[in-house]
Amino acid sequence: MSSKTTGGKGGKAKTSSETKVLTTRSSKAGLQFPVGRIHRFLRNKNANNVRVGAKAAVYVAAIMEYLTAEVLELAGNAAKDLRVKRITPRHLQLAIRGDEELDQLIRATIASGGVLPHVHKVRCLLLRR
Repeated sequence: MSSKTTGGKGGKAKTSSETKVLTTRSSKAGLQFPVGRIHRFLRNKNANNVRVGAKAAVYVAAIMEYLTAEVLELAGNAAKDLRVKRITPRHLQLAIRGDEELDQLIRATIASGGVLPHVHKVRCLLLRR
């Protein structure tokens, strides 16, 4: 009876090797984004008390993770082209506006993003002559 036990109210004593390891839904799905938190947000933000399936939260988390990875990859490439190591809102702006599909998806104004460089064709023709 000198075995090490974990706390509890009674019943069979569990040794430290028998403790249960918790696995999150994010780890089961192989995702980094929190599936449980997204599921809670989906349930709480519905006005009509709509039921939300468990797979819906996993799907939304996977989509958000994919889009985040895509934007960060393009912004990292933009930062690397400018020879800096830190991604700024300017790099995010250049990455999003440079990709046609992301530009259609994200129509928001990015704070401190600046504007896209644009050279008018008429100016180029006049400068060449």
